[in-house]
Amino acid sequence: MAFSPAPLAPRPPQQQLRFCTSADGSRIAVACMGHGPPLVRTAHWLSHVERDIDSPVWRPWLTELSRHHTYIRYDQRGCGLSDPEVRGFSLDAWVADLEAVVDSLGLSRFPLIGMSQGGAVAIAYTVRHPEKVSHLVLMGAYARGALQRATNDAERLEAETLVNLIRVGWGRDNAAFRQLFTNQFIPGGTPAQHAWWNELERLTATPENAARTLEAFHRVDVSALAPQLRVPTLVMHARGDARVPFEEGRRLAALIPGAQFVPLDSSNHVLLDTEPAWQPFLQALHAFLGAPSTADSPQATNEAALTPAEHAVLRLLAQGLDNAAIAAQLGKSEKTVRNQVSSIFDKLDVHTRAQAIVRARDGGAPGA
Repeated sequence: MAFSPAPLAPRPPQQQLRFCTSADGSRIAVACMGHGPPLVRTAHWLSHVERDIDSPVWRPWLTELSRHHTYIRYDQRGCGLSDPEVRGFSLDAWVADLEAVVDSLGLSRFPLIGMSQGGAVAIAYTVRHPEKVSHLVLMGAYARGALQRATNDAERLEAETLVNLIRVGWGRDNAAFRQLFTNQFIPGGTPAQHAWWNELERLTATPENAARTLEAFHRVDVSALAPQLRVPTLVMHARGDARVPFEEGRRLAALIPGAQFVPLDSSNHVLLDTEPAWQPFLQALHAFLGAPSTADSPQATNEAALTPAEHAVLRLLAQGLDNAAIAAQLGKSEKTVRNQVSSIFDKLDVHTRAQAIVRARDGGAPGA
């Protein structure tokens, strides 16, 4: 079913890009946008944090998820702006990447969203770090990869054939091979959305990286981990999902103690803001996460101790300026700014500029 074209969603807030280093040395690209408490999304197969902001598919997601939060997402290893030279593809490696992102930003506790293949990563991370995750949201996710849930030779052949199709046709100028995957992710998309998704596939990963990634995801199985979860969990899945069977979403929800399950009337693996399921999805998500409030948070209390001059420095620090640039903006000496940054670190109980930026956003620093 195709949906009528609609104007692009309002442009999301300006984002800040940075990099962190995973345990094996892989460099991971991270994007932060919006204000308020952090909301983290695990990486999934197809993303490009620099280009997604102008995407006719992802732009509504970015706008909505950054409306009340500092929305944090990152490119998977071998994908987007993250390192193309990958040392290994595995569940442990993907969890280590998420650990590196969280640690680099100094996040203490946050809701975590796992979409599609990222759901397994989110589950494994939450089991390892239950003190970090306040709420877990799983969208179009699964416990078992395609090879793990295959029950006959035909299903195993289908999974292996998709991997080989990527190796053969992913990098070609003709998008016919990539269109097969586009039809699985957004069968209800417009021609413009399909064209953008086809191009995303080509730009975000080399054929070999894309094939190795999918091959590794096919072998993932977190069925034994899911019952160990002890955090509030929301599982949502489209009834006609052409990428991950609806039954896998129901099975996942049944494995997680106390999980809430919300079926969505859609055939799209990635929901589109022009379809009827979009608003029920947003309503369920916002109801589950609740209205964020920072008035009584430790960050807000600490930030109240900052002087007006320190607030001004923090605001510019949150924009990514170094001490010299802040000094020039405020008409101060660089030494004065350096002392004020040290005072800010002490009052916010942080040790790095990245941590100070996140605390500023968590507490809603004016202009941050």
